[in-house]
Amino acid sequence: MSQIMVSYKGFELKKIIKLTISTILGITLTTTTLSADVNKGQKIYINKLKEKCGISGSAFAGKHNQDTWEEIYDAGKLSDEIKKICKGHTLGEKLLPHIYDFAYEYASDSGNVPSC
Repeated sequence: MSQIMVSYKGFELKKIIKLTISTILGITLTTTTLSADVNKGQKIYINKLKEKCGISGSAFAGKHNQDTWEEIYDAGKLSDEIKKICKGHTLGEKLLPHIYDFAYEYASDSGNVPSC
């Protein structure tokens, strides 16, 4: 008995199914990563800045409202703002988006309070 391959315009059905499953899995993982930025920012603050800044994460994020944090980040001045708040200390560029997400989420006008 010979195995019959189902194809559609030169693509085998198995390849189409694998591609579809891979795409769905990739989208799922991307969505999970995007929603974890605030938590990652909180962990980064606790591990790398809390002791250097001498204030809690709530106090750090509460230094500004959400609009101000957004303006600072969009202007590329987040590193400078961290230096001001944390006595000259700052973070690498790769970590700044996560700290921004954390600060924005728990800003003074957000009504949210972090656990650190």
